This record gives sequence, C-alpha cells and structure tokens, in this order.
Amino acid sequence: MDFPERFSNLPAYAFPRLRALLDVHEPGGEVVHMTIGEPKHAFPAWVTDVIARNAAGFNSYPANDGTPDLLGAIADWVQLRFNASVDPATQVMALNGTREGLYNAAMALCPEQKNGQTPIVLSPNPFYQVYMVAAISVAAEPVFVSATAASGFLPDYASLPPETLNRVTIAYICSPSNPQGAVATRAYWQELIALAEQYDFRIFADECYSEIYRNDAPVGALQVAQEMGADPERVVIFHSLSKRSNLPGLRSGFVAGGPDSIARMRQLRAYSGAPLPGPLQAAAAQVWADEAHVDENRALYRAKYALADEIFSGVQGYLPPEAGFFLWLPVDDGEQAALKLWTQTGARVLPGAYLAQGEPGDNPGNHYIRAAMVAPITELERGLITLRNCLYT
Repeated sequence: MDFPERFSNLPAYAFPRLRALLDVHEPGGEVVHMTIGEPKHAFPAWVTDVIARNAAGFNSYPANDGTPDLLGAIADWVQLRFNASVDPATQVMALNGTREGLYNAAMALCPEQKNGQTPIVLSPNPFYQVYMVAAISVAAEPVFVSATAASGFLPDYASLPPETLNRVTIAYICSPSNPQGAVATRAYWQELIALAEQYDFRIFADECYSEIYRNDAPVGALQVAQEMGADPERVVIFHSLSKRSNLPGLRSGFVAGGPDSIARMRQLRAYSGAPLPGPLQAAAAQVWADEAHVDENRALYRAKYALADEIFSGVQGYLPPEAGFFLWLPVDDGEQAALKLWTQTGARVLPGAYLAQGEPGDNPGNHYIRAAMVAPITELERGLITLRNCLYT
C-alpha cells in the first residue's frame, strides 16, 4: 500500500527523539523533568465550577467558530491588552488549542502559487514544529531563518534576497520566542509589517507566551499593524489559555485577523475542524475576562526568573530570558550535555538541535539546551542547581 511522500522526510519529533537518546540509560539521580513546556501552576479553581454549571452543553454540538460570549470576551481582551480593535463576529475564531490554528491557517490562507512559483513559508529557526509541517502540507517550501544571539534571537527576514521574498506567502514569528524568550519590539514589528506590505505576504504571529514576562508587557503584532494602518489582512495573531492561565488541557485558544482571513478559516473549520465543547467554551469566556489570576501567575514566573538569574550568575553566555518560561542555555554540544545531565544527575532537558533544522554542523540549536521552568519552585531550584553544577562548574 502506498503512503504520501510529502511527510516521508520528517525528522523524529523532539520528544520521541529525546526518549531514544536518554531512556536506554538509567538516570543518575532523582528525576527532575525540565523538558516539556507544560505549565504546572494552579489554574483558577472556579474553572471547574463553570464547566459543571454548563455540563448540559455536552449534550449538544458546540458552536463551530465560538459562542458569542467567548468571542466577545476574546475581543474585549484584545482591546484591553493591546488596544487593538477586532469585531468578534467577523475577526475572531475560537481554536481547539493554537496548534490547530497555526496549522489550519496555512491550509486556509496559503495560495498554491506566488508570482507563478512555488510559495515559500518562512519560519524562525529554532521553531515550533507545526510551522514546518503546515508548510509541507500546503506544498510550500519551508525556509528556516536562524534566530541566534547575533539577531537578538529573532529571525531577520529583511535580510533575505528579493527573489526569496517575492515567493513568500506566510511568515511565522513567535514572540516571545520559544525557546529563547526574546521579545519583538515595536520597531521589529514595524519593520516586519512594512516588509510584508512591500512583498505582499501574511504574518502569522504566534503570541502564546505574551502574558509571561519579566518587566514590560510585550507589544503585539496586531497592535502595531493597526497603529501603522496596515492592510487588515496582513497580520493574523494566535493566543492561548495554556500558558496565560495554566490550562493546557482546556485546549482553548483563538485566532484573530482580517475578516477575509477569518472567513476562510471558518469555512475550512466547517468541513474539517474540531470545535471546543460548549462547557469548555463557557469556562474559557470567563477565563479570558479575568486578569487577577494572570497577575498571580506572572508573579510566580518572575520569582523563577530571579532564581535562575541567581543560580546562573557568572555562567559565561547565560542570557536571562525576557519572557516565556524557558532557559536557552549555552553548552558545547546539546545532545552530549543532555545525556550527561541524565546519566549523572537525573535532570532531563531538551537538546536545542531537536527544535531546529540544519545539517549537523549548521544547526542553530547545536550548542544549546532548553530547560523549562514549569515545576514548583523548590523542585525547579534543585533542578537548576543540579544543572549548573553538572555542566558549568
């Protein structure tokens, strides 16, 4: 039996690859998990009460694009957080987790050709793996642009040659960035939006970590686009309750953008999507409307930033993350460092190369490991001290 060839060259996903590297060895101590970015702080206790009060909704098919209450709460939050205006009826769609949206947006919005040629989808490198699979799924050419210390850990798309930019249909950008924790400034967004206007491509702004930050709240892509008076279809933003509210299991996110873009995404969702169950939509609406728990969550992460800064003070190459909850730590070789940590201490981290593309000598993640700061702070402190003592002393 034949199978499609378009996915035949996909590398092993990061976490099966990590298990193949580590699990053939015994841990060298009590296991400390710092690999997966799965929030462990408490979510608002009242969420389960809202779900229970609306449990009868499990007896009905859910609203495909989002209930009016949920879409209204999202639009209100976008206005409050970014001072950006979106019409909940035409410019917002609820998502079953943002990964679904980041994938299906490409399916709905990437044309088959650009200027008579195969389209290009740009991605930062390292990157969230769905960007690459979305590009492959729409028969576009994925082009990975290194996001290194030299570029402020954000991709410099403006440095690409015109012959490449003329074929670009979509540019993914993650801010705050995963895994480096870098934040796109207003000037960065202005330059990228101007580039997109010049070469007529869409920006897919993955802003899922926007509510976890050290000092100032990150500026948003849609916010800047509206300030500039850019084409309303130019920027599509993606947000989630997974990190903001510690609700990865709720699978509640949203996409917002121009009415034509959202109409096409809604049309595709009508055929192929998996809408969020009604009781979960009811809970999500109330979570988007509440900021108190977000402030409390942010305070916990700020304490973790301070802890990491203290523990890694004096470590050459350590750069405190501006936002998000990952440490992007320099090492000689990411795989060797992860294996050493596991076999000598039981600490479990992810080699940076598993999050990036490139030949063995040209992968921007080769000399890094990613450590997630999601565990309770006492467990995290033990893990970070173990990591420092094993790799840097």
